[in-house]
Amino acid sequence: MKIKSARFVKSAVKPAAYPKPPLAQAAFAGRSNVGKSSLINTLLNRKNLARISRTPGRTRLINFFLINDSCYFVDLPGYGYAKVPLNVKKNWDQMIVRYLKNNPNLRMLVSLLDARRIPTDLDRQLMEWLLCYRVPFFFVVTKSDKLSRSALIKQMKIIRQTLSPPEETRFIPFSAKTRQGRMEILSALDKALPGNHDPEQSPGENG
Repeated sequence: MKIKSARFVKSAVKPAAYPKPPLAQAAFAGRSNVGKSSLINTLLNRKNLARISRTPGRTRLINFFLINDSCYFVDLPGYGYAKVPLNVKKNWDQMIVRYLKNNPNLRMLVSLLDARRIPTDLDRQLMEWLLCYRVPFFFVVTKSDKLSRSALIKQMKIIRQTLSPPEETRFIPFSAKTRQGRMEILSALDKALPGNHDPEQSPGENG
């Protein structure tokens, strides 16, 4: 997938406010502070298109980014930050489930996990939602540069065993610092989003 253009379109809470016309979407979800904004910025070759906050739980809306004028990257609110009020957590759950459920435009969900952490019940719950709603997904294991190669391999195995996903589920290690995994993630998204395949793109292009 070659990124030719990318721009923020709008934030929304309910389906009625989602962008029109409807285009294919790839969504990004994960715990607060897992690195969603850093991942999106790295994929798009932008520094601050998706705003990075040092305060977990800051993103409370669904943010839509128009890519190549043909599809959307969708930044979902982070979950699991303990200091967020219960009523806000409830609203987040409703917002995310409402987005995932019966959304014909959602072609892929990228579920982010921190390489240094063991997946939580919330991570497993998201995976079960995706399986229930038959949403295609794969995992991106962020902050992989924080671990040595051997430690990362061991941790990836523990993460897979903890979640126990379907056998074919992909886990892609990623680092915003080294850009490890960028091209592999874009390739996976390329196959899911119609109209973005560039047969002339070389493996190293935009990398």
